[in-house]
Amino acid sequence: MLLFVCAALTPAAQETRARLPEQEKHPEASRATVARKPNIVLMLTDNLGYGELGVYGGGILRGAPTPRIDTLASEGTRLLNFNVEAQCTPSRSALMTGRFPIRSGTYQVPRGGVPEGLTTWEMTLAQLLSAQGYATGIWGKWHLGSAEARLPTNRGFDEWYGIPRTYSEVFWPSLNDTHSLWPSVGAKQGWDPNLVPAEPIYEARKGEQPRKVAELDLDRRRAMEKEITTRAIEFIKRTAHSGKPFFAYVSFSLFHMPTLPNPEFAGRTGNGDWADCLAEMDYRTGQILDAIKDAGVEDNTIVIFTSDNGPEATHPWEGDSGPWRGTYFTAMEASLRAPFTIRWPGKIPAGRVSNEIVHIVDLFTTLARVGGADIPQDRPIDGVDQMAFFLAKQEHSNREGFPAYVADRLQAVKWRNWKMHLIWQENMYDAPQRLPLPKIINLLTDLKEERDVLIHDGWVTYPMMKIVNEFEESLKTFPPIKMGTPDPYQPPK
Repeated sequence: MLLFVCAALTPAAQETRARLPEQEKHPEASRATVARKPNIVLMLTDNLGYGELGVYGGGILRGAPTPRIDTLASEGTRLLNFNVEAQCTPSRSALMTGRFPIRSGTYQVPRGGVPEGLTTWEMTLAQLLSAQGYATGIWGKWHLGSAEARLPTNRGFDEWYGIPRTYSEVFWPSLNDTHSLWPSVGAKQGWDPNLVPAEPIYEARKGEQPRKVAELDLDRRRAMEKEITTRAIEFIKRTAHSGKPFFAYVSFSLFHMPTLPNPEFAGRTGNGDWADCLAEMDYRTGQILDAIKDAGVEDNTIVIFTSDNGPEATHPWEGDSGPWRGTYFTAMEASLRAPFTIRWPGKIPAGRVSNEIVHIVDLFTTLARVGGADIPQDRPIDGVDQMAFFLAKQEHSNREGFPAYVADRLQAVKWRNWKMHLIWQENMYDAPQRLPLPKIINLLTDLKEERDVLIHDGWVTYPMMKIVNEFEESLKTFPPIKMGTPDPYQPPK
C-alpha cells in the first residue's frame, strides 16, 4: 500500500485522498481539461532571487525594469510563498518527479566521481506527458544526470539543447588564462581536460545518439540565453502548427554565476552586467510569450515563470533576496521562496496574488493531471494537485507545510505562516549549526527570521513535528535511494 505524506496537506485534501479510489481522486478542475489538453510552457530561471523582478520589488531598483515579466504576472496568479529546494539539482529533481529529493538520491548538487542524477527507475513529468501525446522539449541545463541513459531525451523529452551539469564549470578552461583579471593558476596546477573533460553542450533527439556541438566556455556562456530562447521558439511554432499539445521546458541560464549578458545586451542599461542580464532575461521571456501568441495558442497554454533557487551567494554575483534573509544552500526564506507566476487566459484569474504555500513538487502532480496523466502508484509522491487552487475554485492551497532539507540534513519545517529551524545556517558559506532547541519564527511578523518565539508559541512544534514524524516514517517504509546509486535500480521489496 502506498504511503502519502499527508501531514503537509490541508485537512480537506487529506480527507479527499483517503476517501476516494485513485481514478476518482483527480479534482474536477484538472479532469475537465483532459478533453482539450493545454500546452505547457515552463520557464525555469536559475538562481533568480526573490527581489530581482519589478513585480517583486526589484526591477529599476536593481538597474533594469522588467516590464514583460511584470505584465505576465498581472495576467495570471502570482504567488508570494512558492517554495523550492535549497540547491539546483534537488529543485529540478522535485519538479521532474514530484518527490522530495531526499527520496531520490538527488538531495545535493553532484560532486563527480560517482553516478549522478536520477536513476532510470524514477518517472519524470516529461515521460507522463509524452505518454499522453505531448510533444516535449527542453533547452538549457538538465543537472539530473550526465550518463547517456539519464539525459533528457532518454527521460521523456523529444528534443534537448543544453548542458548536462552546471554553468560553474565554465571557470575551468579559464584557469590558465594569463589575459584575465583573475590570477592564472598555471598549466601544471590548473584544470587538465585529459583528467576532467570540459562541460559539453549537447543537441539531442529521442532515439538518437546525443551530439556534442561545443564545449562550455565564456563565449558560449554569454550566448546561452539567446540560444535557449531561439530553439524554444522554433519548437513552439513548429509544434503548435502540428496540432499536438506540447510541453516546453525552458531552462534559462540566468542568473547562475558567472552572470554574464549576451554581447547584444552588454552595456545596454549602463548599470553593469547584473542589470544588463536582468534586461536580457525580461526580453527573452517576452520573446517566448510573443511566440506563444503568434502561434495562436495563447488561450490554451499554461505559462509558468519561476526560479529553481534563491539568490547567488558568491561575490561578485550575489543576488537580491527581497524582504527575506539568507541565500540558497540554506533553509532561510531567501533560499526557499522563489518568484512564481502562472497564467492560463480565461481560466486562471488575472491579477490574483496569494501567500498560500505551494512547493515545486506540486507542479509535477498538477501538470501531469492537467495533461491527463495518472500519477504513479508504486512510490511515494509528495506533490499535490494545486489546479483547483490556481483556478480560484478554492481560496487555499492544498498544502499546509513541508520538511525543508539542505542536502541530507533536515534543517527546517514550514507550516502555515510558521517556521521551525532545527539547524541554523544563514549563508551558503556558513557552517550549519544544530540547535539545542528548535527556533520558532512567525513569518508574518518577522520576515528576517530574527526573533525566536519558542517560549510563548511552542505549541506550533506539534503540527510541525507531525510533518517530520510522518515523513520520516515514510522513509522507513520506502527507503530513499542513496546518492550515487547506479542503474538499474529497483526498490527493495
